[in-house]
Amino acid sequence: MPSLKDLKNRISSVKSTRKITKAMQMVAAAKLRRAQEAAEMARPYAERFNAVMAGLAASVGGSDSAPKLLSGTGSDDVHLLVVMTSERGLCGGFNTNIVKKAKTMARELLAKGKTVKILTVGKKGRDQLKRDYGDHLTGHIDMSNVKRLGYADAQGIAKNILGRFDAGEFDVCTLFYSDFVNVVSQVPQAKQIIPATFDEDAQGDDANTLFDYEPSEEAILADLLPRGVATAIFSGLLENAASEQGARMSAMDNATRNAGEMIENLTIEFNRSRQAVITNELIEIISGAEAL
Repeated sequence: MPSLKDLKNRISSVKSTRKITKAMQMVAAAKLRRAQEAAEMARPYAERFNAVMAGLAASVGGSDSAPKLLSGTGSDDVHLLVVMTSERGLCGGFNTNIVKKAKTMARELLAKGKTVKILTVGKKGRDQLKRDYGDHLTGHIDMSNVKRLGYADAQGIAKNILGRFDAGEFDVCTLFYSDFVNVVSQVPQAKQIIPATFDEDAQGDDANTLFDYEPSEEAILADLLPRGVATAIFSGLLENAASEQGARMSAMDNATRNAGEMIENLTIEFNRSRQAVITNELIEIISGAEAL
């Protein structure tokens, strides 16, 4: 049974931990508001951009003049998995869920005899993947020095990926990130960005509209497809940023409440132990008095 001093020290330690988790929750809440606004503001642009790209891709079809980023290399033997996670932990299952989805796809591809290469963006994803897929890691992009996400950060990652594609290092590239739904819900996503793919309903209201393009659709696609890769990455980074803060806010809120419950239980145990000590002292005093 722990002594009164041990219980008192433990209560003090848990109270200090609760102060830290409460502060981290408040910081995450403040950051979440900005991150959520950025992610929500980027969604209409990304959706409209994809609609235009889908229309152009449908016009080009499977022609021989289609850009390589749209038509692909003609093979799907080598897959590049770009796993985007956070640089910091203490955000619940946010990083683990993204990595788990990437591991599932890597396992399926390897079972089919495909070659898998993994490019990590964020330290936490790299730390988890190198345990089981260390031989497949082909690069890492450090985002720890980024204070505020900008389109230039996404362009840097896109330049890295496009350079690898032009060098013939892979045939298919899939992006892994987490869509922000709300504070308690973040949904891991796997999105193929090379060769570019578009949903059948991506064109929306433009599906039955005819456009005349100048220059040709192929020339426009050749210019827009690299931007599309950067746009998809930037959208994923913004969704990840909001998801990370939402997950951290939820995790720190749970930690704060758990610390409060632990303090209550320890206080009850401390009071009982103190009462037992007082009772024993009284018994000893009374026994001594009776002996006299």
